[in-house]
Amino acid sequence: MTFVQVIDYETRRFDEMNALIDRYAEQTSGRRTVTHTMIGKDRDSQTHYVDLVEFPSYEEAMKNSHLPETDRMFQEMVALCEGMPTFMNLDVVRDEYLNKLVVNRMFEECILKGDFAALDECLAADYTDHDIMESEGQSDGRDGMRQTITMWRDAFDFSFDQTRQIAEGDCVTTLWNWKGTQKGEFMGVAPTGREVTMSGCTTFRLANGRIAEGWWYYDAPGLMRQMGMLPE
Repeated sequence: MTFVQVIDYETRRFDEMNALIDRYAEQTSGRRTVTHTMIGKDRDSQTHYVDLVEFPSYEEAMKNSHLPETDRMFQEMVALCEGMPTFMNLDVVRDEYLNKLVVNRMFEECILKGDFAALDECLAADYTDHDIMESEGQSDGRDGMRQTITMWRDAFDFSFDQTRQIAEGDCVTTLWNWKGTQKGEFMGVAPTGREVTMSGCTTFRLANGRIAEGWWYYDAPGLMRQMGMLPE
């Protein structure tokens, strides 16, 4: 279970605090168990800060606390604070990255199932697409993406196996393996009934809860070789 420690403190010496955190990260490189940190500054109080420190589990957090550098860092941190920092220890019981939900719906409902009503809810009207196998602007907008999805669905019975997904800021990147059986014409190749595979990744940028831009990177040459379009 993911564990988060919340550190609440006052300081007038944040530049020094920032440098202290950088030194700690360097000194504990390869040994610390922290997976993510975030520092927030109170807009209503210029000396009030809150640190969010994430660990894979409470047990991993305890390993980190036992590093000698952690104790030294805490002592130096206290010296930079106005009063003693306060701590809150949280077991994460729900963790949803809302942009991931939109992206997964795009893959599962729009692409795999061909639900174009869902596509209107997932995709921005002015969506911009970047695909190595398409001309610029071919899949832009909802109509462009509908046509592209229809082309792939008409040519193949296929599935996506999402192997890894990373979300940061307004972007979500999904690594996937794709498997398809050619049932219709594709890029001038008549139906073969042949099973083909490829791997790739897609990065979507979201704005206002919808996908605004997409980048598709995948093994197009490998797919074309399997279809007989390129020599082995």
